[in-house]
Amino acid sequence: MAKARGTLPLRSRSFRLLWTARTTSLTGSAVGQVGLLLAVAHSAHAAVASVMLLMLLGDLAPALLAPLTGALADRTDLKRLMVVLELGQAAATAALGLWLPALPLLLALFTVRALCGQVFPAATRAAVPALVADADLPAANAALGFGENGLAVLGPVLAAVLIPAAGIRGLLLIDAATFAASALLLTGLPRIATREAAADAADGEPSFLLHAGRGLAFLWRTAGMRLLFLGFSTVVLFNAVDDMGLVFLGRRTLHSGDSATGLLFAGSAAGLIAGFALVARWGGRIAAPGLLVVGFAVSSLGNLLTGAAWSVGVVLALQAVRGVGLAAQDTAAATVVQRTVPRELQGRAFANLYGAIGLAAGASYLLGGVLLQTAGPRGTFVVAGLGGILTALVTAVRMGVRGAGRERCGGAD
Repeated sequence: MAKARGTLPLRSRSFRLLWTARTTSLTGSAVGQVGLLLAVAHSAHAAVASVMLLMLLGDLAPALLAPLTGALADRTDLKRLMVVLELGQAAATAALGLWLPALPLLLALFTVRALCGQVFPAATRAAVPALVADADLPAANAALGFGENGLAVLGPVLAAVLIPAAGIRGLLLIDAATFAASALLLTGLPRIATREAAADAADGEPSFLLHAGRGLAFLWRTAGMRLLFLGFSTVVLFNAVDDMGLVFLGRRTLHSGDSATGLLFAGSAAGLIAGFALVARWGGRIAAPGLLVVGFAVSSLGNLLTGAAWSVGVVLALQAVRGVGLAAQDTAAATVVQRTVPRELQGRAFANLYGAIGLAAGASYLLGGVLLQTAGPRGTFVVAGLGGILTALVTAVRMGVRGAGRERCGGAD
């Protein structure tokens, strides 16, 4: 039966609808992101500062609100919630495309879109166990990861092709249309209610803040989830700096031109695509906690060896190795949450996990700037890789000691 696990999820009509909707909207978002960045750069005098503000609003603000936004996925029918979120992003993006407003209103509309975008991934992952069998969760999560991270790589390429004819407005309107198409696809899903939503209806709704607090308390009290959150966030804290480091490694250390340096980022993208395909086919044969630790180690090893690379081609190959590890850890983390966290808490678990990862990435950029100045590009990659590998080892040991390697939540400690 194991050999069929990689294909079973896509045989489910409901899962195919979810996968197609998610992939469609994310590919459109990648196209629209180019239009947003160009709109901000063209409309603002302090273009660099405005672009940085746009990125912060897109990542930091939703991450800080993750405990609250995640509670929505545990108190609402997931089908209805996902449709509303996609329509909200469609409306905000269409307004941006139609009016290209001044910077304050543009940032306000973008924040609305970003907040909707923060809730949607948590709702998506929380819905998966209702659509596929437990044995097929690794393959299903890998398929979603492929759509989220692999096909979305096409977005910037499509934007480059479309912008001469469509312009900035056209890119944003295309993005809005993909959100609307996603919402239409999602209407074909079955109703996916939660036990907590049913309890609220029967007993009266508790405070929204109380819901958020319960989610945080559960995650902190439960050994397996605490290890997952701390391990994943620490690995990201060490390794997210590679996004910055590749630019300086290519231009300063390897003396490459802009085109060759830009090509370096394709390595991890290619590795992600290959990694999700591998995990979808064979990932179900490895326990999810073990796959998580392997992902931590392989992704970090890719960065460690990148620090010693002597050519663009070698960097590309090593970053592809890193991408395979990223695919493994993303799939494994989602599967662990789905199998160990009670359904009524999964929305908060996923939202808090993605929020913590976003905060860790932001901190990595800040600390990485200092490290690049003091240790140089090669030293930065070595430190990042060593830190990630050490985190993988500690996580593996702690999982063994605390029993978190089992794929069922052992309760609070």
